[in-house]
Amino acid sequence: MKDKHLKTRVLFPIGVKLVFIITVLLLASLGAVIFMVSALSTQDAQRTAEENNFTLNIRAGSQAESSLIAVRDAVLFYLEMLDRHSAFEEDIELKKVFFNHNDNIASIEVIKSGNISYFHNEQFLNSRDIDPDDVERYIVSNISVASDTLMLFNASPFFNISMLSAVFINRSTRGRGETVKVLFYPDVLSESFGTGTNTSFLINSSGSLLLHPDTSMVMEGANFSSLPIVQTMQREGDNNRQVSYVHEEVGYFGAYYRITGTDATVITVIPHGVVFEAVQDITRQNLFLAAAVMFITICFIWFFSKTISRPVRILAAAALKIEDGDFVINLKPQTRDELGLLNESFNKMSRALSVFGRFTNRDIAVRAMRGQIKPGGFTKHATIFFSDIRDFTEKSESFTKTFGDDAANRIVLWLNEYFSRMVPCVEKNGGVVDKFIGDAVMAHWGTASASGNLAEDAFNCVKAALMMRESLIEHNAQILKNSSVNPTIRIGCGINTGVVVAGQIGSEERMEYTVVGDPVNLASRVESLCKPFGADILITENTWHLTGDKFITEEMLPVTVKGKEEPVRVFAVINFKNAEGPQTLAQVRELLGIEVPDAAAMGEGEKKYNIPVQKQIQKQSSENETESRPITESGPIIKMISFGSSAWIKGPAGKPVPVNFVWNTSNFNSDIHVIVEIASDQDFNSIVESREVVDSISVSIQMKPGIYWWRVYPVYSGYTEPINQAFPSGVLAVDTHA
Repeated sequence: MKDKHLKTRVLFPIGVKLVFIITVLLLASLGAVIFMVSALSTQDAQRTAEENNFTLNIRAGSQAESSLIAVRDAVLFYLEMLDRHSAFEEDIELKKVFFNHNDNIASIEVIKSGNISYFHNEQFLNSRDIDPDDVERYIVSNISVASDTLMLFNASPFFNISMLSAVFINRSTRGRGETVKVLFYPDVLSESFGTGTNTSFLINSSGSLLLHPDTSMVMEGANFSSLPIVQTMQREGDNNRQVSYVHEEVGYFGAYYRITGTDATVITVIPHGVVFEAVQDITRQNLFLAAAVMFITICFIWFFSKTISRPVRILAAAALKIEDGDFVINLKPQTRDELGLLNESFNKMSRALSVFGRFTNRDIAVRAMRGQIKPGGFTKHATIFFSDIRDFTEKSESFTKTFGDDAANRIVLWLNEYFSRMVPCVEKNGGVVDKFIGDAVMAHWGTASASGNLAEDAFNCVKAALMMRESLIEHNAQILKNSSVNPTIRIGCGINTGVVVAGQIGSEERMEYTVVGDPVNLASRVESLCKPFGADILITENTWHLTGDKFITEEMLPVTVKGKEEPVRVFAVINFKNAEGPQTLAQVRELLGIEVPDAAAMGEGEKKYNIPVQKQIQKQSSENETESRPITESGPIIKMISFGSSAWIKGPAGKPVPVNFVWNTSNFNSDIHVIVEIASDQDFNSIVESREVVDSISVSIQMKPGIYWWRVYPVYSGYTEPINQAFPSGVLAVDTHA
């Protein structure tokens, strides 16, 4: 048995099952450990990350708060000094000293009682190529809000450098509510917002970005009001909080810190991916380690399973060989355990089956074992074959005279050699050898294994008979003429096609698959006609209808066999059409050494058959027509043209099948009608349909599944008795299980 065939039958080998079970256990245990380690590490990493992020946020907020307060206090101190010395008149020396110590401040605007005063840091503006008029225009046009809170704005997009502006109200004793606007460079603040794993940035109350490690975002005037952490801050209204959020499908841990006395807030964030990167690295390492452990374990289990699966696989292959009908098996035990004992028992079983197969039909036994042959009887449209050895009794007596007490053994050996040639001819052509009856062989086609085509089954049967003829010609050419030790063999073959009952027949202790029915008896009767007709292969009209276009045949005299009232048409098979070899029956007789039969002695077999020698029927005019043979030549004639004397009709399951009967008629007059009868028994005691056909020569009848016998005959108008008894009849099988 090929491994490929075995693989199609064994979906889950033992090795695969063991590997699967161990893999599942390892995955469950290692997976649980890795999951717990990952979960605990994730929690610890998250807790640490949140604490660090919150600490950095507080630190950045504190530094920003100190820087902003320092800027505001420095401006207030400068204004206080100006107010004391010159009452808003510019003091060059004081201004110079102030801007030297506060070189990050670019300009100061003071609005008091409708008067606006500007104090510019020329050194700062000149070094950055900023026009003081642009500064004044920006302050006037973009900053008009003032409150007690220090309001911050992003001036970077206007000046194209990092710049902040602050607006607050001076409510000191000398300031008396004047509005102060300051434009400054946030160099000190920027030191608190550098790059790293954590990112800190500064926004105002409207969400405008003031400071960020990515200066391009500041220059573009980005607004973060849609950021989830900003929305949370505005919604909650508290001063500081830790928040975990997702923005643009990226998770973050964040914290915010409101700078006291200002509208600014410092926000510090760190992505989840950065926080959990170390945890993911540890998880990957654990997964690699688990994969290595699994690989080593699977390899060990796989090689260990081979010590079990290999002997079991050999046993499975042997079982499949037995299932296919090969009972000759010799297994060699590979182990000395239970599997070795099972091998020994298997060898004994195969030897017993091999002996059993020689006493029964192996093909039938194998099909029954597979469940392809169900218990009970089934209707089959089959072709039946019988053959026996001519003059077997005389040959047996010759063995007795020659070998004495050893004659029985010699006869059996001689028959076994003969059957060894005949059986392959049947089996190679898809037939089933039913039984050996002494020197006779019974076989059939279309029963246990059918080709699905009636004509093909009949063709294969006739082909097998011709192969037997060739095999015996070869056998007889190898032996001495008139040898009493190994005499020549001539056989007669009878073939008939019809509806039979096939099934396992017998008792609970002994059963055999065989076929029964009238077609079987007719095949046996036809075989016995070979000798009086001087032929080696005879087929009935039913078989001839199915195969006549493929073989050269000659029609014999009509013969009335035992059990049949009407004469039976038989045909001698000469050869394949368009093949080399004999082309006539006379040439077959000459080739096989068959004597020409004595016509005067043909009617001597009254017990089994009766051959009327006074009249020979005409050959059939068409392959698809069965002609009736009326007793009176001038009487009415009915010719069946829809099918022959037997037919097998299929239809849809669960519904009656419409069967169309069509005839041609001649020699009829207006006083003659046609009667159609269909019965469920051969003697027409149970008629299921009876019709009188007046104006039509065709009838369509709805028929249920079953076996039916039909006949058609002419009657005179007003009468029911047939005019004669020689008109078409036959058998019909209706099958709606197709």
